[in-house]
Amino acid sequence: MVLDFPILADYAVLTVGKRLIYATHGHHYHLGVLPPMQAGDILLHGHTHVPAWQPFGKDNIYLNPGSVAIPKEGSKHSYMLVDNMDISWKDLDGTVYHTIRSGI
Repeated sequence: MVLDFPILADYAVLTVGKRLIYATHGHHYHLGVLPPMQAGDILLHGHTHVPAWQPFGKDNIYLNPGSVAIPKEGSKHSYMLVDNMDISWKDLDGTVYHTIRSGI
């Protein structure tokens, strides 16, 4: 990979509202190879630089913020923000594409 230092974990688990977010780069864990998720959990990765906000499984959501620097497949420069119990997907112009509000 690009980094010249070791990564200690393949994913981080974040609690947002009533859900768990499995945040990972995406080269080990992705929709084809899932971490140990339960119904309602969220998979978040950015490896592909292709934005996604897609339901799957049993009330699961796959999120990919795209990329601020190098967006792919004609997508806009975008990012996701986790703030308290909200998740928002925005582009650099301030357009909000999706939001999950408190209590997710």
